[in-house]
Order: sequence, then C-alpha cells, then structure tokens
Amino acid sequence: MLRIHLTADDLARVRVAPTMGPLAETFHGLAKLTGATSCAQFRPWRRQFGGQLAEELRPLASLVNGPGPRLDLGALTGSDPSVEAGIERLLGAPDELVRLELGHVATPQADPRWVRALLEGDLGARQRLADSLRATHDATVGPYWGRIRAHLDAVRADLARTLLDGGVEQLLDTFCSPLIRWRAPVLEVTYPRSLDIPLGGRGLVLAPMVFLADPPVLLTDTTDPDAPHVLAFPTVRDPLTGAGLFSPDPTARHSLTALLGRTRAAALDVVTDGCTTTELARRLNVSPASASQHATVLRNANLITTQRRGGAVLHTITPLGADLLNRTGA
Repeated sequence: MLRIHLTADDLARVRVAPTMGPLAETFHGLAKLTGATSCAQFRPWRRQFGGQLAEELRPLASLVNGPGPRLDLGALTGSDPSVEAGIERLLGAPDELVRLELGHVATPQADPRWVRALLEGDLGARQRLADSLRATHDATVGPYWGRIRAHLDAVRADLARTLLDGGVEQLLDTFCSPLIRWRAPVLEVTYPRSLDIPLGGRGLVLAPMVFLADPPVLLTDTTDPDAPHVLAFPTVRDPLTGAGLFSPDPTARHSLTALLGRTRAAALDVVTDGCTTTELARRLNVSPASASQHATVLRNANLITTQRRGGAVLHTITPLGADLLNRTGA
C-alpha cells in the first residue's frame, strides 16, 4: 500500500493534468505491446501489430519490461502535447539527468554498448533513442491520439465536475476507486510495496493515462525538490472502453475524409499531438507552405488554434476539433 500524506496546503494545491503527453503514453504503450501479460482492454490495439516489431522500434523496446524499476521516460521528454517538443527536450536533456533516470534501470534486452554510450552522454546514442521513440509513437499511439486525447479530456472534465460539486476530498475519494481511497489525511493507493510519502505542502497532480495498467504510479521530479508529486492513474480498465478507443472504424474515418479531404483530415489527426508547421509538413509528407495552408483552413474552421513559440508556431487541436475526431473514430 502506498500512503500519500496530504496537509491542508497540499489539498489546496491538488490539480488535474490534461495528459502525461503522447511520448509518455508511447513508452507505456510499448510496454503493453511487448509484455507477456495481455490486458483485455488493450487486445484490440495489440492485435493490429501481429506480434511483430519493426526494426526502428527495437531500441526503445529494449528499455521496457526489464525486472525492477522502470525508466521514467516522461522525466526526459516532459508532458508537452507536441511530439516535436518532447523529442527536442529528450535530445537536450542534461547528461546527469539521463544517468539518473536510466542508471538504476535493468535493461537485459538492450545492447550494453548502446546503453553505456547513453550513460556517457554520446549524442549519437541519444539520437538513436529519439529516432526510435518517434518511430514508435508514429506506429503505435499516433494513429489513435485523437481518440485518446478526447477520452482524456472527457476524464478531466468529469473530475472537474466532481471537484466543483463536492470539493477536493470527494474528488480524491472517487477518482480512481477502488484502486485509490481517501482516508483523511491519507490517500491510500494500491501498490506492490508499502510506502509512506509526505507531500510537505507541495501539492499533488493527478494525471490520467490510457496506457497505464494497474496500479497507479507516483512520479517525482528529481531535478526540482519543490515540484509537486504526480500521481498517474489508469483510465482504461475494461474491455468496453478499450474497444471504443482502439477498434478500427473505416466507415467513420471515410466520413471525416469526405468532409475535410484526405490530407486535411490527416492534418487534423496530426495536430492532436500539438505540432509545429515543420513537423506537420514532415508527418504529412508535404511542403511547409502546403502544411501552413492546411493549418490555416483548420484554424479558420475553429478546429485548431495556433500560437507563436519563439521562431516557430505551435498548432493544437480545439475541443471542437477533438470532438469531431472522437465522433468519427479518427
């Protein structure tokens, strides 16, 4: 049992994150794809890969499902909804952070020379990891990110209603029952070992995840002692929910394509990750000028929003765009 001790200051600082990010979902999804245990809720998704991994997915796959503690990839990529931003953060992560996150993880399936190079700060080894992560996302989670993000948005909205109607203690008592129970002032979490964690006034972030099976996971920012703990919890725990997220629906997808056009429908799907114009062009295999034009049309239809970040612009999907993707099963 994991016991999280909350003070009054911690209760005032409880919040719900929209997502742990597409790359964290990718890493956990790969664990579900390559692990020996098949969770029923993920079977429709797993069946589509036929038990085979493409070569470019293998470096990342060799870092999952080892014995003992697992790699917290989210600490290296962040929770930004943009895949490109997460990859850039991974490539720019301090060497000491990579050693801290990877050094305690058992990786019996990985090439020991590559792991050693990662720990020593070799840029080529880091790029190989980034390339494998990007390829894994594009093959496994990316095609479903529209549905996943809409599902997570719905979970977050439901938690927000609980908070508004019943307060933070009702939220803690109900958001992931029976895996999590609130026994003031302690949040009890089903866990494989016994731990007591005092938050000390830093607060707690509740983070819904799709590709996280039981039990929930408590994450700590090792670079910032004042950052709140993050409690990631599973949102897909039954086959019916899994079927709604992962079962193919070509008829609905055809309807969306007929409405927007093939490339523009694909652009809306890509933007669910959050992406720059350059990344959108790469994912669609079109010129940056053409990608910008598609983004403009989607923005004018209120399906995406665009914000400038430094020298680039970041496109993100709107609730209307996410609802359209979710309703059409894109």
